[in-house]
Amino acid sequence: MDIGIIGTGYVGLVTGACFAEFGVTVTCVDKDAGKIESLKNGDIPFYEPGLKDLVARGMREGRLTFTSNLAEAVRNSLVIFIAVGTPPKEDGSADMSYVEAAATEIARHIDHYKVIVTKSTVPVGTGKWLKELLLREVGNGVSFDVVSNPEFLREGAAIDDFMRPDRVIVGADSDTATSIMKELYRPLYLLETPFIITNIETSELIKYASNAFLATKISFINEVANLCEHVGADVHDVARAMGLDGRIGKKFLHPGPGFGGSCFPKDTRALLSLAEREGVTLNVVRGTIKTNDAQRELMLGKILGAVADVNGKTAAFLGLSFKPNTDDIREAPSLYLIEELLNRGANIKAFDPVASDNAAKLFPTVRYCTSIYDALRDADMAVLVTEWNQFRNLDIERIMTIMKRPLFFDLRNVYDPTKMRSLGIEYYSVGRL
Repeated sequence: MDIGIIGTGYVGLVTGACFAEFGVTVTCVDKDAGKIESLKNGDIPFYEPGLKDLVARGMREGRLTFTSNLAEAVRNSLVIFIAVGTPPKEDGSADMSYVEAAATEIARHIDHYKVIVTKSTVPVGTGKWLKELLLREVGNGVSFDVVSNPEFLREGAAIDDFMRPDRVIVGADSDTATSIMKELYRPLYLLETPFIITNIETSELIKYASNAFLATKISFINEVANLCEHVGADVHDVARAMGLDGRIGKKFLHPGPGFGGSCFPKDTRALLSLAEREGVTLNVVRGTIKTNDAQRELMLGKILGAVADVNGKTAAFLGLSFKPNTDDIREAPSLYLIEELLNRGANIKAFDPVASDNAAKLFPTVRYCTSIYDALRDADMAVLVTEWNQFRNLDIERIMTIMKRPLFFDLRNVYDPTKMRSLGIEYYSVGRL
């Protein structure tokens, strides 16, 4: 089976490379000719473990190609995935202009039956809207089906998520399209992957509901952590005990500076915007967003509470990306904290294994270091924001000797508070004794 993927961003490139690994012939399309040439040369525009090798193998074995010729890709493909961006607009709703542009261009080149799949995260009702758009643009006598097939790829673990997913969601109103999608994902049947076949609207809502629920778990445990600090409880013990309840589960019960990235902030706001348009109140989702915004302010409060005047002080940031194993800094908690400290006259040094170049575009005055201890040297405080593995076993005695003041804000609760304080570190964590 030949497929085309419109968009070579995170979702499109991972999806294309993984389908090629399944033995499918994949053509990835992007209107940015420069980006296409870079991909042909093996240059991956973002960091994702294992992706560079997967792309190289797909190209070497002739199953994965890159082009800016959308017309040719559409003509040669049975299934066409739309994997372009749906960034948030000012009101929180999803900007569908890229989807509309891609669909309009696809329609101009359809000359026989196609399955057109939304892989991008899109609002409920997109499938119906997309079908109406295509009917207006496609020539008479040419048939097609529209399918919703949302992605659930975690940055930093996207390849494994695609190869061994918890489930595959297919929203369709055509038996033919459903059969084609099942055939495309046939390798996953060997793993007994659950397939959820539903209508398009349900499929579209599943993605938003899933991300909103995970974001809610994060905000919930952050609120519990804040309560723990006031009543003398330890949030790690609370979260562990909660997670052992099978009805709750242990995942995403990790307190910290709040969620960020390309999905949770955008999708919770988009879901809220959709509900408001439909006249439905989503108090839980609204509260999740409000709590997440407040959590960053509380983390800043921890720092300002320990250092009354940060003007002229040097803060060493350990981690910039919103989570480990990615260079994605979109809505990362580090950005808020760095901006607020810079506005108060602080000097910032930072170390991140892969995200420094992205951060430098936003904060050129920050000193980006090439090692952890270079960042910590002569710093008045350390702020651990991203729980990269490199930060889990720091040489505390060395830290004591190279920092001006051994003040450590562990916003991911990586270290044991009692041990850190016994070594002479002024230690602050989130929701722990």
